[in-house]
Amino acid sequence: MPFALYLLALAVFAQGTSEFMLSGLVPDIAHDLRVSVPAAGSLTSAYAVGMVVGAPLMAVMALRWSRRRALLTFLIVFLLVHVVGAVTTSFGLLLATRAVGALAGAGFLAVAVATAAGMVPPDAKGRATSVLLGGVTVACVAGVPAGALLGQAWGWRSAFWAVALISVPAVLAIVRSVPPGTAGGAEGGPGARGEARALRDPRLLVVLLLGALVNGATFCAFTYLAPLVTAVTGMGAGAVPVVLALFGAGSFAGVTLAGRLADRRPGRVLAVGGSALLLGWVALAFAAGDPVAVCVLVFVQGALSFGVGSTLISQVLYVAVGAPRLAGGFATAALNVGAAVGPWAGGVAIGSGLGFRSPLWVSASLVAVALAVALAGACAAHLTGRGAAAHRTGGAAATRAGR
Repeated sequence: MPFALYLLALAVFAQGTSEFMLSGLVPDIAHDLRVSVPAAGSLTSAYAVGMVVGAPLMAVMALRWSRRRALLTFLIVFLLVHVVGAVTTSFGLLLATRAVGALAGAGFLAVAVATAAGMVPPDAKGRATSVLLGGVTVACVAGVPAGALLGQAWGWRSAFWAVALISVPAVLAIVRSVPPGTAGGAEGGPGARGEARALRDPRLLVVLLLGALVNGATFCAFTYLAPLVTAVTGMGAGAVPVVLALFGAGSFAGVTLAGRLADRRPGRVLAVGGSALLLGWVALAFAAGDPVAVCVLVFVQGALSFGVGSTLISQVLYVAVGAPRLAGGFATAALNVGAAVGPWAGGVAIGSGLGFRSPLWVSASLVAVALAVALAGACAAHLTGRGAAAHRTGGAAATRAGR
């Protein structure tokens, strides 16, 4: 893999850290800026909404630019708003920086997905995607805890400074390694209308829906792992970072392994991995009272969740080969829709009095729906293929009879 691809992954790591790090910084921000804890919590919501809305919008806007210009613009804006966030004393301005930072991050990821695929041979898109998304998994393992530790040691502003500094090497890498290129589509490609036409493929809509469902299941369970570990498993609060780190380590392993298989056997990865993912959430729900089983299954589920998820993203690029940027934008949006809906659904289940195991059952249900959708899509494609073949055979027979 090109070294520049790993530096793009570094930028994705910074953005993933920024997206999730506030979970450990909200109380300090609320105290420092004299707002309520729920108000400070809205900083996370603003980022999530910006990612969902911004991914397709920024991808469309970036079609007028070369990939290098788009990547540099989005990353520099992302860097600067974190500098502003680190020095501001206004909660309103901090909230605005979160929204703008999310828009820039969404645009960067959408273009980075297409750029990563363009850096490698046509049959290596899955591995390139896995390297890029490795930045997100490393953010879960190291970036978020490190942000919390920085906040405890030097205040919440230091975490914002750290995210800005981590982005600098990626800016330099883009300047040196990504060619200037030309504007319009994929470096002189079909442009906005051409890419929009390529997005009409029903297979793409199915893959995007699958991505949203699988990611919804992932973040539904991940969001409520802490209360599950303390209230159901009976482990102390000190075990929570260990369990979260196990999930992140599994995620990194899953992305790495899937990257080596997704290009050659994507169907097998999705079928076997998706089925195992469903069984794993069910097993974790039943075994949540056993600390050893929880630790093992959390690692396995992290690997399966991100392995299947990264494979789905690479399949978006294969299906929408004529719309790499818009496809990347919609893939980013689909994943963030899942990341928003999953925790909400898990919270509804807990709020209904179903206990802290209930998010695991919600995750299992979302994966079950994904498998049903995938099966229905495969059956529809098979029937369509048979119908087309019968039509061609009938037409050939009619031609021969006419002769």
